[in-house]
Amino acid sequence: MWCLLVARVVVLGGCGAVGSVAVRTLASLGDFSEVVVADIDAKKSSHLVDDIGSRCLSSLTVDVLDKRNLTKTIEGSDVVLNCVGPFYKSGPLILEAVIRAGVNYVDICDDIDATELQLKMDGAAKRAGVSACIGMGSSPGVTNLLAKFAADSLLETVESIDLYHAHGGEPVEGAGVIGHRIHCMQLDVPVYINGVLKKVKFFGRAGAALQEEVDFQLVGSHRVYPYPHPETLTLPNYIKCRRVTNKGTVLPDAYFQLTLGIVQQALKSGRLNLKEERSSVLESMISDIIQQRERILRETSFGEQRGCVKIVVAGQEGGEPHKYVFSLASRGQAMGEGTGIPAAFGAALMQRGKVKSKGVFPPEGCILPLDFLEIMQEYLKLDKVGGTGSPLTIDSVDAKGNVEKLTL
Repeated sequence: MWCLLVARVVVLGGCGAVGSVAVRTLASLGDFSEVVVADIDAKKSSHLVDDIGSRCLSSLTVDVLDKRNLTKTIEGSDVVLNCVGPFYKSGPLILEAVIRAGVNYVDICDDIDATELQLKMDGAAKRAGVSACIGMGSSPGVTNLLAKFAADSLLETVESIDLYHAHGGEPVEGAGVIGHRIHCMQLDVPVYINGVLKKVKFFGRAGAALQEEVDFQLVGSHRVYPYPHPETLTLPNYIKCRRVTNKGTVLPDAYFQLTLGIVQQALKSGRLNLKEERSSVLESMISDIIQQRERILRETSFGEQRGCVKIVVAGQEGGEPHKYVFSLASRGQAMGEGTGIPAAFGAALMQRGKVKSKGVFPPEGCILPLDFLEIMQEYLKLDKVGGTGSPLTIDSVDAKGNVEKLTL
């Protein structure tokens, strides 16, 4: 465990499903002498600090949309970890404030429109001497780094990178998460096919053609849908390949189908418009989805939360076709843990000086995959990543379909 005399990290949205996990992880890692739980809900912040009981924790009340309040909260910090969603609303605003304050930055941004805006702040971050790692969660985040690991260390050439995720059953799915999902279904989905970046309609014919059935560890086989996550925008800039896709779903299947139906009907009727999202319409849709979700979870007897992220990287090894399949699966944990723990790792690696470049980068552009795997092994106290007890499994599949389990 690393112990620094004076180091301060501010976790914005530190009481949320993701932020609270990140806070617990950072308190456990010990890289920071002060971990600040910064949230708009003062009561929840104080309760979380008391519940964890670590001497390094403190709490602050912050409204991230109040520039003066936000600036005061982040000033004097070594790293800001932003877990406030939805990122299409808050991400660029917060990163702009962090750059002005001259503080290093990590977030879990999974919105393509916000990612595009944040990447345009690269010059400003460089001039301010700021390192900003955006999208350091599960997908994006872990997906980017494992794909980069396969490209750098396992394959001679890469042909395709296909990313899949399925999760569900979280105790609470907040309005921000559901709002993000509705936003995603309105966007054109970027896909990198035959070496060209294209955009397809989520509800269009091309989007439907990209759907497929995928078998996941722990959660079984499910139909996945093209997701407008940033990996398809950023990975081709760092890995030479012909295809990058990102597809996913939310469990139970009946819940995702319900969400699809509600959003599609709202779009057809003209009640929902991406450029003019009326809060009353959106709030009504979100409220309906939350209520229906509780009913579906009961009726399907879904049980404990669970999830899996699957990364399939195919190419050439030894002159023969070869692929590597990474599966990060957990039962009893899902989105909060899957996103919050990697985000905390990103903040810790930033503080350890492992992120040296100045500017705005996706994870694969500023974090070495081996550094990420090392801190994962350290935190989970594993003998080997991919071995017994590790949440990550790695399958090496040769041209004949023979599968070998790998450990690192």
